Amino acid sequence: MMRPNNSKSHPLVKAAAFGLASLSLAFSACTSTGTENAADAVTSESEEQNLATSMVYVGTYADPEAESIFLYRLNPETGELTRESATKGGPNPSFLALDEERRYLYAVNEIGDYQGQNSGAVSAFAVDPQTGALTLLNRVPSKGGSPAHTTVDGENKTVLVANYMGGNVAAFPIQENGQLGEASSVQQHEGAGPNKQRQEAPHAHYIAPDPQNKYVLAVDLGTDKVYSYRLNPDKAELTPNDPAVAYTTEPGAGPRHLTFHPNGRYAYLINELNSTMVALAYDADKGTFTEIETVPTIPADFKENNQTAEVKVSADGKYLYGSNRGHNSIVVYAIDENTGKLTQVQLVSTGGDWPRDFSIDPTGNILMVANERSNNITTFKIDKATGKLTPTGYEAEVHKPVNVQVVPAFQ
Repeated sequence: MMRPNNSKSHPLVKAAAFGLASLSLAFSACTSTGTENAADAVTSESEEQNLATSMVYVGTYADPEAESIFLYRLNPETGELTRESATKGGPNPSFLALDEERRYLYAVNEIGDYQGQNSGAVSAFAVDPQTGALTLLNRVPSKGGSPAHTTVDGENKTVLVANYMGGNVAAFPIQENGQLGEASSVQQHEGAGPNKQRQEAPHAHYIAPDPQNKYVLAVDLGTDKVYSYRLNPDKAELTPNDPAVAYTTEPGAGPRHLTFHPNGRYAYLINELNSTMVALAYDADKGTFTEIETVPTIPADFKENNQTAEVKVSADGKYLYGSNRGHNSIVVYAIDENTGKLTQVQLVSTGGDWPRDFSIDPTGNILMVANERSNNITTFKIDKATGKLTPTGYEAEVHKPVNVQVVPAFQ
C-alpha cells in the first residue's frame, strides 16, 4: 500500500516560507495597477514565477496498479516540495527521462517479465503543457530484463535504455506522436568481473549521449567497462565505436553512473562496488576516456556495506556530488577546472536510508535526494561559494523513491 505523502517541515522554515509568500502577494498587488502596463506586469510576474519554481517528477518502485510517478512543485528558496499530481506508471517506473521540449516523458519499467518475455518495458507518456500531468501513450518491451536507466538523445529522436539483467543496451525511435516504436537497435555486452555475486555477467546500468550527441556511453557494472557507441538519431541506431570500450575500471570496481562536466572535457564515473569516484578526461573526437585520478567516496574507517549510486556536477562546473547507500551520505568535491581533479569538501547525511538518485534544481539553490528505504525525499540548500549542503528541514514522503527529474515550472 502506498504511504500517504505529507510534506514535513520545521516550524521556523514554514514561517519563513509564509513570509516569502506574503511578500510575493504584496508585490503582485502593487504591479497589478494601471491600464496600459497591466498585461505586461502580469506576464512578467508569471515568467518570474516560472523561473523561481521547478517541477519535479519522481520515479518509484511500485505495484502495477498503484500510483507510481509523482509530480511535485519545488520552492527553490525554501526547499519545500508540494505534490501536484500522481500517475499510474505501470510496474516499477524507476528511472525517467523527458524530451527537451517537455512534451513527452519516458519511464523504464524495471521488471524481468513483460508479456511473457524475459524483458522489462519502456513506457511513453504525453505531458500536459499546462500542468505537467501525464497520460500514457504506449508501452514496449525493453529487450532485456530489469531496465535500470533511460535517456533521450540530444535531437529528441531516440530513447536509450540500459537493461541491467539483460546486460545490453537498446535504442527506440520516438514517433511523431511521442509514442515509442519497437527497439530498432540492441547491443549485447559480454564478459564478467571478479565479484562473483555482482559481476557474474554483464549488467548495463547507465546510458547517455555525450555533449555533442555523437557518441553514446554505456556503463556496465558487471564487466567493469564503459562502452562507446556511435549514434544515428534518425534511425535510432547504435553501432559499436572503434574502440568499442571507452574506459576500463579497476577490476571489481563496478562502475554505475557517469556525468559530464559542463566544459565537456571532463567526466566523472562513480563506482558502486568499491565506493570510488573516477575523474576522466574525454576525447570528444574518439569517444574515449583517460583516467585523471580516483578518489574515495566514504571515510577509510567505514567498514560496513556501502554501494554508491548517483553522480552530478553543479551547473557552474565547480562542484561534484555523489550518493552513498549504506553510509547514507552525499559526498561533495570541489573541481579544479584546470585539471579536472577533485578535493573532498564535505560528507553530509541524507536524512534517510539508501539514497538512490538526487538532482539539483535549475537555480542551483537546492539539491533533492531520493531515499529509497526510508520512503522520503529530503532537500538541501547549496552554498554556491563552497558547494556545501545544509538540510532545509523539508521532506516529502514517497513510497520507495528512485529517480528525481527536475524541469522548469509549467505555465
